[in-house]
Amino acid sequence: MKGKNMEILRTNGLSKVFGSGHLEVHALQNIDLSVSQGELVALLGPSGSGKTTLLLCISLILEPTSGQIVFEGQTIFQKNGWRTGVDMRRLRREKIGFIFQSHNLIPFLTARQNVLLSLNLVGIKGAKAESRVRELLAYMEIEERADYLPALLSGGEQQRVAIARALANNARLILADEPTASLDTTRGMKVMELLGEIARENRSAVIVVTHDERMIKGFDHVYHLKDGGLEQHDGGEAN
Repeated sequence: MKGKNMEILRTNGLSKVFGSGHLEVHALQNIDLSVSQGELVALLGPSGSGKTTLLLCISLILEPTSGQIVFEGQTIFQKNGWRTGVDMRRLRREKIGFIFQSHNLIPFLTARQNVLLSLNLVGIKGAKAESRVRELLAYMEIEERADYLPALLSGGEQQRVAIARALANNARLILADEPTASLDTTRGMKVMELLGEIARENRSAVIVVTHDERMIKGFDHVYHLKDGGLEQHDGGEAN
């Protein structure tokens, strides 16, 4: 698939070190990863293996210590710093969708408004935006709670709203950190199916961190992180 589809994301030798001296922790060590449009990739690994750190680095939220990040052919991070001239906030807002494990919904906005805001920020407003919000909330089976504040939603309902928000702007790269952790098995499988549909229909690249191997049926590639290192476990060559 990689030979046929445009590469969305590539990391070369990506590393992240926290602390210094005897407190130094190598959270990521020389990560080489390539994800193309239409691909669905899973990252597995025990707690503390570096999965979330990797997502935060490639989502341009956390600055790596060294290595390279290339997004749609453009170098974003090189060796030890962000490339000058790149509008990081705009890139994150328009091209990257992040599904956080902790939901991160705006507490004073309703479910509908949380999803609508992500569309308004990229210039989609009015009837078109409202229609997209209704479509997403209905698909996530949360439309009847559209006018509720996050505090009045269950953990699972909040997560479904967060997923709808991340998918709203048809991002080129969708990153999901344990997106099914607070959902039951049936809804969890539906979320994974939705992410697969988004990858293939929208030609997006999707990377999912999960601890549940039952949820990754049909994924294109499966990687395991251990002690900050990356190994491929789907029969292909390790990156």
